[in-house]
Amino acid sequence: MDSTNQPRPVAVRLVSLDAFRGAIMLLMASGGLAIPRIAESFPDSRIWQIMGVHTEHAAWTGCTLWDLIQPAFMFMVGVALPWSIANRRNRGETVWQSWRHALMRSLVLVLLAVFLSSAWSKQTAWVFPNVLAQIGLGYPVLFLVAHGRTWMQWSAAFLILIVYGVAFAVYPTAPADFDWSTVGVAEDWTHLTGFAAHWDKNYNFAARFDQWLLNLFPREEAFVFNRGGYQTLNFIPSIATMIFGLLAGQMMRDSSSMWNKVRWLLVFGLMGLLSGVVLEQAGICPIVKRIWTPSWALFSAGWVCWLMAFFVVMIECLHLKKWAFPFVVAGLNPITLYCMWQLSAGFVRDNLKRHISPDIFLWMGETYEPMLQRGLVLVVLWLVLYWMYRRKIFIRV
Repeated sequence: MDSTNQPRPVAVRLVSLDAFRGAIMLLMASGGLAIPRIAESFPDSRIWQIMGVHTEHAAWTGCTLWDLIQPAFMFMVGVALPWSIANRRNRGETVWQSWRHALMRSLVLVLLAVFLSSAWSKQTAWVFPNVLAQIGLGYPVLFLVAHGRTWMQWSAAFLILIVYGVAFAVYPTAPADFDWSTVGVAEDWTHLTGFAAHWDKNYNFAARFDQWLLNLFPREEAFVFNRGGYQTLNFIPSIATMIFGLLAGQMMRDSSSMWNKVRWLLVFGLMGLLSGVVLEQAGICPIVKRIWTPSWALFSAGWVCWLMAFFVVMIECLHLKKWAFPFVVAGLNPITLYCMWQLSAGFVRDNLKRHISPDIFLWMGETYEPMLQRGLVLVVLWLVLYWMYRRKIFIRV
């Protein structure tokens, strides 16, 4: 019998992945519920101070919950790719057709990122630290690596991190008399010392690259530095993050039991955490999310593996799904939520005040006004996603 006449297998969707993606997206769109601002009103509360720390980015070195949003999202891009490739093969697509789609997806993501970054600018803002741009820039490499053998994928991830780390290590550190104000670094900034100084804020290999690259585009004024220290070249070590997700996704598709897959996620997570900490403690490379150091790529991947393991245990192993429904709704339309959050949060906020009450965000008092404001805006955005979910409208790139 001609094999082309046989029914193609139907891919089983990993609900835990949708829920995990949705949880991360809702966390991002919450804006941290302005908890760091509220925590300032309770300087003696240990709970509020801890919550405040973990709902904003670390100043430079270290890791908070908020720092894990982007690596989690990029890791999940890798996790989802084996399903995407399998689905396209089942539909009869050739490798070249899939490759063309991957390139188009990359272009759309980068241009969408530029569009969103330019929403409040007088002209196009050609900057690329946005998570969508970072995924778009690295996606073609991820797609190519996905078609290699497992040992090649591991090798590619570590080769990327090693080469990228070496590029920083050989770039000279700032001279002793350097005027840090010229690159937007405050006078009271705590600088990295010793070998770690190669990864200092706004004076490093990636920062110098952006001073060249971003000034090739039309700008209102010359680009000198990014205030947060984020760089375009972050996408290179981020490819390793996506490859780690790819390896996890391939493992999740094999025939072993879900509990066995959870064990491997926990093992890989521990390996990532330990390797990242060892690199930092040995003075080889600090853990810095804002420039995606190799140690950060390993350390954050470890945490993301553990977070993903939690969702897999709850949903795939214990079959406890109802609690995750709000996350699944958001996880099935992540691009939509991201765009709505970027473009319409202010519109929603103003119309809630206009049509319900000017004091709608004040019913818990002025202290909690920013929390209530962001929380209610998030509810409205989720309701839009729920409306789309009920009508099976899913926007994908």
